Amino acid sequence: MTARPLLLAVPNASEGSRESAIRAIGAAFRPARLLDTHSDPDHARSVYSLAAPQGEMAGALVAGAHETLRRIDLRGHAGLHPRVGAIDVVPVVYVRESDRGAACAEALTAAALIGEDLGVPVFLYGQLATALERRERAALREGGVTGLRARIEAGELIPDYGPARIDPASGAVLATARPPLVAFNVELRSDDRDLARRVAAELRESGGGPPGVRAIGLFLPSRGHAQVSMNVHDPAALRLAEIVRAVRARAEVCAAEIVGLVPRAALEGFPDDVPLRGFAPERQVIEDSLRSVE
Repeated sequence: MTARPLLLAVPNASEGSRESAIRAIGAAFRPARLLDTHSDPDHARSVYSLAAPQGEMAGALVAGAHETLRRIDLRGHAGLHPRVGAIDVVPVVYVRESDRGAACAEALTAAALIGEDLGVPVFLYGQLATALERRERAALREGGVTGLRARIEAGELIPDYGPARIDPASGAVLATARPPLVAFNVELRSDDRDLARRVAAELRESGGGPPGVRAIGLFLPSRGHAQVSMNVHDPAALRLAEIVRAVRARAEVCAAEIVGLVPRAALEGFPDDVPLRGFAPERQVIEDSLRSVE
């Protein structure tokens, strides 16, 4: 008998401070294995890294989404990270190209169940997008929950699953299937948010930076530093060391942070003099983390 493909998922919940809620949401993604949880009070966001075989991931994501909706009310939410939902994004990740079909099937099943069973509008993005203008999350997040709600009510956007209306408490969900990317933050030795925004603008692909880089500049009140927060969509081609060098060419760097999991190859040549906040290789390097599951 052929073993079912082992898939990853990286659901993001719009909560970064309340430990009881963060733990309860993480525990709810059963029967998936919770590999890592990264919570940030400034971003007001928790990123859960899960593993489960095909056939189990969709149900785990729906269970976690249900608990998230119970625990989070966006009407009282404040955070730096762009968002449109209590459970904001639900990507199913395939490590091997041969598992792409399995990941797409689980992502579509989870999206349909969240929309139909939980009554939340779901939009497909990335390689599952049903229209070119929906490929980028930033386009769907434009204007936040309020902006998305207005576009739905005006008939400009129709969800792929679920109701054509938004509850302001729960918002919407963005779902896809994709290969691994790296969520990577570089902290500047400065509190200048405008500096971080300029660096981000120059590094992101749309501003002429390397392919596959999405970046925003922020100020983190809890740390007193500015941050360039990035997604690196092709970490096999663009090592994190290259990102650090590019930031250092524009601003002084004091630390970096990997949110969730990272392929081992992305870490090649990473500079020894840049601390990686809270990094645990046995838990966050994909190859090592999956070894504990397989």
